[in-house]
Formats: sequence, structure tokens, C-alpha cells
Amino acid sequence: MPLGVEIERKFVLEREPENLDANASEELEQGYVAITGDGVEVRVRRYGPQAFLTIKSDGQGERVEEEIEIDQRRFWSLWPLTESRRLRKTRYRIPADAGLTIELDVYHGQLEGLITAEIEFDSAEAAAAFRPPAWLGREITDDPGYKNKRLATHGLPVPGRPTN
Repeated sequence: MPLGVEIERKFVLEREPENLDANASEELEQGYVAITGDGVEVRVRRYGPQAFLTIKSDGQGERVEEEIEIDQRRFWSLWPLTESRRLRKTRYRIPADAGLTIELDVYHGQLEGLITAEIEFDSAEAAAAFRPPAWLGREITDDPGYKNKRLATHGLPVPGRPTN
């Protein structure tokens, strides 16, 4: 992936794939410190002993992303600022063809039942050339209702209702 740029495709699954627990996983908590009117987000994320401050631009498929590792003290100092803008999930890392990794997220709490998968690519061409296996389900890369910042603030999208 080019420095500071995230190129990904995202999918929503109807159910967990078989043998999911055979893959590496970790519990993840993230909360949004700020979400601007033009869609820029500032979030904190923690999994295990690691914590990060991330700044992302808005956009579909390709966008600016900078992730900075922070210590636990800073994470816990910023965490209260994310009240009512949080989510929890278990992230599984599933090896895929061409050296890719599918990051499959099983959500918890208010988002229980939601399962999404993201694949990051080195280029827009590689992302466009990727042919997803059928088990990945429906592609939601361009659906703003499934962005984590929206899920953390508004919950699951309502079928048939537009999500801006």
C-alpha cells in the first residue's frame, strides 16, 4: 500500500465462513474522537497491548489514512471523548490468493450479527482486478452506511433507507 493511502474493497457476509476460528484473531475496540462535516475522521483503536490514533479522509475505495501508534495512557486519556461513537469487533485475518489478507470483522454489542470483510490492495488496479470468492457476499465498498464511523454513530443501516 502506498504510504498514507488506503485502497480497499469491503463486503458484508450473511454468515461466518466455515473454520473461521482456525485463523488468527484479536478483539478490537475503536472509538471516534471526531468526525468532521466533510467526512474526515479521527479515531482511537486498541487491540491487545497496542493502541493507535488514526486520521482518515472520506472517500470510497481509496483514501488518505495515517495511523500512529500511541501508548495505553494516551489511549485511555482519549477514550472518554469517544462516548456514543464506539464499536467492538473480533477481527480475523484470513490468508487469500496473491498474498492478500482478508480482514473479517464479527461485530459485538449493538452491531451483533454484522459480519464484514475488507481487503487492502497495493494499487487501484489490483483492487479492480480482484475477483472475490462467493462467500464474501455483497460488496459494500461504496455504501456509506457500512463505514465504521457511521456504524459507530448510527448503528446498522436500515434496508431501503438511504445513508448519507
